[in-house]
Amino acid sequence: MAHFAEMSDNIVLRVLVVPDDEEHRGQEFLADDLGLGGTWIQTSYNTQGNVHRGEDGEPDGGVPVRFNYAGVGYTYDPDADAFYGPQPYPSWTLNAEFVWAPPTARPDDGAYQWEEDSLSWIPLV
Repeated sequence: MAHFAEMSDNIVLRVLVVPDDEEHRGQEFLADDLGLGGTWIQTSYNTQGNVHRGEDGEPDGGVPVRFNYAGVGYTYDPDADAFYGPQPYPSWTLNAEFVWAPPTARPDDGAYQWEEDSLSWIPLV
């Protein structure tokens, strides 16, 4: 199954599934055949951070599509041909893979939560 995101001013309104045999004409299938109108851009359920992942969540060598799977409220950057999510915190920046990154790396020795006031990772008890 193929996934297509409905766009309005480069913001994703919804994502719908298109049958495999209609993937090559997803825009026309959704807008014309189903009468939904609008602009539809294909997205890949298996793409995250510009990496294609298999069912186990691990990179599988597949071709990534538009950097990230589009979700409702995501933005589409037509110049980069990329989808990216809403900014989670004001201090985070969008990296080259169109993933929001904190100003300091998350420690890998346990569970942490980002605290914007101190711009630091706080351990969860």
